Amino acid sequence: MKLFIEALWVFVLFSFLGWLAQFAVKSIKKRRLTNPGFLTLPFLPSVGIGAVLLYIFVLRFENIFMLFFTSAVILTLYKYIFSKLFERSFGFNWKSFSDSKYRLNAYIGLWEPFLYGLSGVLSVKLAFVFMPSLVGVMPMLVALLIPAGISALIIADTVISCVTVVKLRNNLKQMENVSTLLENEDESVSDDELRKDYERRMIESKRFRLRLIKAFPDMESFDYEKHLRRIKEHHKLVMKRNNEVYEKKIKNNEDKPFAYGLSLSKLFWLFFVGSLFGTIIETFWAIIIDGHFEVRVGVVVGPFIPVYGGGAVAITLCLYKLYKKNDVIVFIASAVIGATFEYYCSYFQEVFLGTISWDYSDTLFNIDGRTNLTFALIWGFLGLVWLRYIYPFISKMIEKIPKKPSKIITIILCVLMVLDGILTNAAIYRKNKRAENIPPKTVVGEFCDTVFTDDYMEFIFPHMGNKETFAAEREQKARQSKE
Repeated sequence: MKLFIEALWVFVLFSFLGWLAQFAVKSIKKRRLTNPGFLTLPFLPSVGIGAVLLYIFVLRFENIFMLFFTSAVILTLYKYIFSKLFERSFGFNWKSFSDSKYRLNAYIGLWEPFLYGLSGVLSVKLAFVFMPSLVGVMPMLVALLIPAGISALIIADTVISCVTVVKLRNNLKQMENVSTLLENEDESVSDDELRKDYERRMIESKRFRLRLIKAFPDMESFDYEKHLRRIKEHHKLVMKRNNEVYEKKIKNNEDKPFAYGLSLSKLFWLFFVGSLFGTIIETFWAIIIDGHFEVRVGVVVGPFIPVYGGGAVAITLCLYKLYKKNDVIVFIASAVIGATFEYYCSYFQEVFLGTISWDYSDTLFNIDGRTNLTFALIWGFLGLVWLRYIYPFISKMIEKIPKKPSKIITIILCVLMVLDGILTNAAIYRKNKRAENIPPKTVVGEFCDTVFTDDYMEFIFPHMGNKETFAAEREQKARQSKE
């Protein structure tokens, strides 16, 4: 069971890390954010499966040469079999080496086995050694449910993507006659009508299908290569007419507004606005649900709760391409992403700061007291509302910020938020040390003791405590309910 759980974590983590690496490389090359994968979610399951194969078969090897050689053989065979099956199933190979001088065959580059062997050595010696510790710090149920839930999303996304590819292939078959007539200039049919029909079919193809061409720019189709080239030629035309709510296409760079598209500047502003909205939501929650006014913030200076800002960024990045999908899909994905993000925020806060800001141990369907089904559903609702209504509006408002002062304002706010985060961690650290009667040793510690006193910290963080504090509160409530 332990090996199975560890393999699940390896699959999820390496699927994401593989996606992240290719995302960085392709975004730098194309100078814009580019989803490099076959899926809509930020995962490359092919990388995850390869990592699992290494984890199962070569983890016990100690000899570097044997580790390198075995990793190269296993991953090369895996790449060949996977590519062959992919081409047989869908009619194209996403990356072909048939035109390259340095190749082993149409599926494997000459340099790839060397990289696979090196990847195996680095994975076993540097990455895999942490897996038992990662799984060991969590309860077994939690350690199983988190990667299992993410894996289920990856599988669902894979099924949807495979169906999309099949539909794309069928669409190519339907366009075969039109494309042939266009190339042969058949006089029996109006050339304008043929071209309009071809364009109509292209425009009717959904953006999700066309993203496959962006994800696999080197793909090669032996049956429909000509049609794929025509699709690539029309790709810019199609993209202009799609996703106008989220990305209005602008040719001239000078006409592009500030934070155009899903840039880093816009992501920061989404984090900033989301953190501010979080404070507003928590304030009304305290008034309506708890029946009293209460200050609820996540930093020592300013009305911000970074958990909400981070959640807004995470949901936007993960679901940005799904805004046209069914509300149920968006709701479920938002619930999973939000609950997972909330869990890890609580986990890392306890690990690094020794404190807890919320505890759901006494609620139904909770996971280690860090999140529960109720708040997962709330995250789902917030994610749906955010994606459908709030993000398009905020995105337009951000892009209306004047371009000249915008960069300076963004840099200043970013620096202030970072300093606020550092100061918050220092203040919490000193609060814990004061409880142990440990005096400050630095000027920063003295400043925190003077400004961020215990009364101040309890005022802005009324629910912050540790496991013992929350356990005592639960016992007290239990006694009161019995009385």
